[in-house]
Amino acid sequence: MARFTTVFERFAIDVLQECSIFGAAEILNISWDEAFHIMCKAVNRGLSRKDDSVPTLMGIDEKAIAKGQQYMTIVDDIQKGTVDYVGETRTKKCLEDYFKTKSIEKLSTIKAIAIDMWDPYIEAIKECVPKGEEKIVFDKYHVLKYLGEAVDGVRKEENKALKSEGIDLLNGTKYLWLYNEENIPSKSKEYFDVLKSLNLKTGRAWAIKELFREFYEYSYAAWAERFWKRWNNWATHSRLIPIVEAAKTLGRHIKNILTYFRHPITNATSEGLNSKIQTIKKQSYGFSNPDHFEKAIYFHCGGLDLYPVTHGIP
Repeated sequence: MARFTTVFERFAIDVLQECSIFGAAEILNISWDEAFHIMCKAVNRGLSRKDDSVPTLMGIDEKAIAKGQQYMTIVDDIQKGTVDYVGETRTKKCLEDYFKTKSIEKLSTIKAIAIDMWDPYIEAIKECVPKGEEKIVFDKYHVLKYLGEAVDGVRKEENKALKSEGIDLLNGTKYLWLYNEENIPSKSKEYFDVLKSLNLKTGRAWAIKELFREFYEYSYAAWAERFWKRWNNWATHSRLIPIVEAAKTLGRHIKNILTYFRHPITNATSEGLNSKIQTIKKQSYGFSNPDHFEKAIYFHCGGLDLYPVTHGIP
């Protein structure tokens, strides 16, 4: 491996931040391995300089890294918009390993943690973070996405039943039912209005999902909880099995759905970082080595001090 000057390394880091490793290697006239080695050195340097603080407002999400249900755990700092930790799996132990690197005093500074309703994450937070259960905020967008999946479950069942009678009314309508009403494409709005006017189970499921969005329009948890009770009664008596099951699941987690009104945070930062991570993955044609992928995530999303110290350059 060639030994580069610190001035060259600083320049190489700038180039690597703007393009793929392949592109940077070509611009810098070095090999892929040499470019990646510079990236790794920069990440290791940055991690060694990083203090042991913990994000006050934390987001925890998963990132698919390959086909076959392979995921990483991403812990991010919501306020800074940076990745604080990358775990190789999405298990309870993976998140526990992160928390165990922090002191109880540091973990006590956490105010709120936005997550989806993934049990291993919930258990790790409860066991490792002081008063962790009080700090869990089930992510608003995951909750609404969960209800959208229930609507799609109703659509699938109804479409199957209709097709058995030779009716293809719901064919190709999957994404229409997943839209919020104000986001329905103008070219599809008239057709969707017709679908809504029919006595379809899918239409009822969609209306239940849409009504739930009002939950997040309240300013106080007490009023939101009153709304929840009315909505939940309608949903659980709808006789639409996917909707009933979804409502029961939300009911089991309602305490930490309501914490949103005390700590109105979401995983929007995580989703934004996930989009950036996906771009990194595409630019590098995928990383067959998870450790390589982890280094790239820290390099581009970690907010680290990556540069070597050069005489005359602060």
